[in-house]
Amino acid sequence: MLILALESSCDECSIALLEGQRELKVNLVASQIELHSKYGGVVPEIACRRHLEVLNPLLSEALETAGVDFSHIDAVAVSHRPGLVGAVLIGVGAAKVLAGVLNKPLVGVNHLEGHIYANFLQHSDIEFPLLALVVSGGHTSLLYMPEHCRYELLGETRDDAAGEAFDKVAKFLGLGYPGGAIIEKLAKSGIPGKVVFPRPLTGKAHLEFSFSGLKTAVINFVNSNTDESITLEDICRGFQDAAVGVLVEKALLALEKQPVKNFLLAGGVAANTALRESLRQAMESRGVKMFCPTLAFCTDNAAMIASAAYYLLERGLVSDLSLDAYASLPQL
Repeated sequence: MLILALESSCDECSIALLEGQRELKVNLVASQIELHSKYGGVVPEIACRRHLEVLNPLLSEALETAGVDFSHIDAVAVSHRPGLVGAVLIGVGAAKVLAGVLNKPLVGVNHLEGHIYANFLQHSDIEFPLLALVVSGGHTSLLYMPEHCRYELLGETRDDAAGEAFDKVAKFLGLGYPGGAIIEKLAKSGIPGKVVFPRPLTGKAHLEFSFSGLKTAVINFVNSNTDESITLEDICRGFQDAAVGVLVEKALLALEKQPVKNFLLAGGVAANTALRESLRQAMESRGVKMFCPTLAFCTDNAAMIASAAYYLLERGLVSDLSLDAYASLPQL
């Protein structure tokens, strides 16, 4: 089965072709970082306009690179929620046209589901039941999966997502966009423990997150600090340690509530080395195998949408041409 997948939920436009479970023919991503960096974040109207400009050329390039044409396509998949609704709508509209004209199955994929299935694209030894932590610019969610395409939400953020906090702190500190990679780079030179920020909602029995207070704590600290020995690197280190600490603590609490042998990390913030290594060490010390995608598959891409679609198709979970785009919906 050859699946054509489209992803346009935020500022990346991506086209992928996946054959079977893991034979990725092509995965093209048109990034918009340069367009949005001067604004310190994604501007929805600019994102939508660029999607319209690049989608058709990107589709043609994907088919040419893979050495196939439309007659080879067996199914069309698309991320249809959540995201910037105008951006999501562009991908959904294109996917519906393709599925309708080609008379092929259409598969609507939850964007968070796609992030989770980036792991299945690259790892063949994942076993159920498992826990998954999705950490991105718009979402921070802990999920229990008893089997493919079945999810139980254990906890999510009450306010800012972890990635959103990274971007907002970076913007406040004048570091640019996107903020995650910049903060991580500076944090490597920071002195551990020199600046300590609060870790919201830790020590609690529930699995919810909150990063808004951490962001505010950084702002208040910078505005009131008089210690000239404290560097920007120290501040970034303190912020990152607090954010990573919260994520690891909640993941371990989820493991206590739902003992499993496999743990998945996914989403854009999964590219953070400190988070990957801290979580891996914590899980392996408890006899749990941790999986995470390679860095290229942490950020938004169509390959992860194709991967999720493969398992949805196996279970007959397809959409019809009334599929719509949504900015937000109840989680998986």
